[in-house]
Amino acid sequence: ISFMHGTCCTSLRFDDCTFCCNCCLLGKEAQANGLPCDHDLSVGSQCSKVSRVCCMEGAPDNQTTPAGQLSSKNTKDLLIPRTNRQRVCFSFVGKCAHSCVGNDTCACFKGYKLKPDGSSCEDINECLLGAANCRGGERCINTEGSFRCQREVSCGTGYELTDSNNCKDIDECETGIHNCGPEFRCQNTQGSFRCLPKVKCGPGFIQDALGNCIDINECVSQTEPCHRGQVCINTVGSYICQRNSVNCGRGYHLNDDGTRCVDIDECKGAEKVCEGHGCINLLGSYRCECEPGYIFNSISRVCEDVNECRHYPGRLCAHKCENTLGSYKCSCTTGFKIAGDGRNCDDLNECESNPCSQECANVYGSYQCYCRRGYQLSDIDGMTCEDIDECALPTGGHICSYRCHNTPGSFHCSCPINGYTLAPNGRSCQDIDECVTGTHTCTENQSCFNIQGGFRCLSFDCPNNYRRVGETRCERLLCNESVECLAMPLRITYYYLTFPTNIPVFTNIFRMGPSHIMAGDDIQIAITDGNEGGFFKTEQVPTGGVMSVAKLINRPQDFELSLELRLRRYGTLSTYLAKVLVFVTQDEPRVPYNPLLE
Repeated sequence: ISFMHGTCCTSLRFDDCTFCCNCCLLGKEAQANGLPCDHDLSVGSQCSKVSRVCCMEGAPDNQTTPAGQLSSKNTKDLLIPRTNRQRVCFSFVGKCAHSCVGNDTCACFKGYKLKPDGSSCEDINECLLGAANCRGGERCINTEGSFRCQREVSCGTGYELTDSNNCKDIDECETGIHNCGPEFRCQNTQGSFRCLPKVKCGPGFIQDALGNCIDINECVSQTEPCHRGQVCINTVGSYICQRNSVNCGRGYHLNDDGTRCVDIDECKGAEKVCEGHGCINLLGSYRCECEPGYIFNSISRVCEDVNECRHYPGRLCAHKCENTLGSYKCSCTTGFKIAGDGRNCDDLNECESNPCSQECANVYGSYQCYCRRGYQLSDIDGMTCEDIDECALPTGGHICSYRCHNTPGSFHCSCPINGYTLAPNGRSCQDIDECVTGTHTCTENQSCFNIQGGFRCLSFDCPNNYRRVGETRCERLLCNESVECLAMPLRITYYYLTFPTNIPVFTNIFRMGPSHIMAGDDIQIAITDGNEGGFFKTEQVPTGGVMSVAKLINRPQDFELSLELRLRRYGTLSTYLAKVLVFVTQDEPRVPYNPLLE
């Protein structure tokens, strides 16, 4: 620490000795833990320089400096004030990107070169300059401050690429990726492996690829195994030499006297040479008469099965051919059955087994299920027909005007119990005119008025000084010049209206005016009673006045309105009164569909 205080802290212009010592301790701790001396501490440039110098001061002299770092010795030379030149370098600390070599001269680490500004460093592309030492078949890849070599071609089967970019043989036996059977042992070779039998054959035998021990015919494989004048006779695992007398060839043997060679009848021997087939003896040999579906192999001298499906592809069977010993068998794909000739395939009528829940249509090689009206085919098995709930369809709410009832394969509509009947189309509901059918409950003194879904029993009495004219009108009697009488309406007429809820606003529902218009007529019309809710309004027109809906009526209710018309003609004022009874009924009653209630 005293060294750092006397040199580094002074050269780097540290005013706080304690802070300088703490920075040095950071470098000592990094060196002790094996961390690189130039790692970023994020403690400021001056403190980082002190930490790096102290870290390199504690490193062994023979330590190899990693690429891109200064050695401890070089760091001492840069920072220890041994000469005036080095003190000059201390004044240049912080201006060089990598290192200072004295006299305000900057230097770069290996793999970098100094930029024209004399202080910054940039990477050298060894690949472009041809300074890379990559081998043939390798590609140079530039890295920051260095380069690396990468193979252009893979190692191939049986080899793997090592970290040093070399191809190394894969030991299949050690890694256990071979396919040797339990009776064989694995032997690794370059790029592959071999399977060697575990059982060793004794002398006089040779082992085949399957591990079987086969006798060696020494009489054939060896050159003159017996002395001159002797004949070699092969035995199992060995051979014997006999005195040469009569030498019989293959298929012959000595007669009982040993004087001549006679033919061996292989067909009568203990060994069944043509097992299952006919045998014909020949001089010095024999021949097998193979059964149909077999062919004689002149090398192995046995009858082998003929694979007719492979020898005659597409010519024996219409669909699929399966080889059997001595013959073959034809079969058909799904949807077909074998024909009477055993080779062709006929379409199978699957509909005969009733696979569909309703309708079945046979097609070539398959079948198709269909459903009757009101049903649909199941998406699960494609055979079962499921009922279509017409009431639950997106358009189900418009099938019936009031209520929809689903039934298997169909549906039916119903109407409210009272006041409606089902229309001929089976879907709409028609209002029952109780007044026409006579199903109302009105008395003789009442008149029946039909409304949507019901009826009203109506009656009225004319007020004093009025007499009844017809079924809906009262006319004023003579007034005898009474002012009070003259102010009363000349006529009171009763009108009955009915319409559903939610009719549009501004809809004209009643028109009132004189029977004929005269020039100079002054007409005024107004609602004098029954419009406390403000649901109606009046306005004048050239022929009188009209009453319309002023705001939306969204629930059923009754109104009794008094509509007064004042007519001034030729200086005379006449008043007419209309008693308008309005019955607002429910707009198209409908019950939402609920399948749980069905």
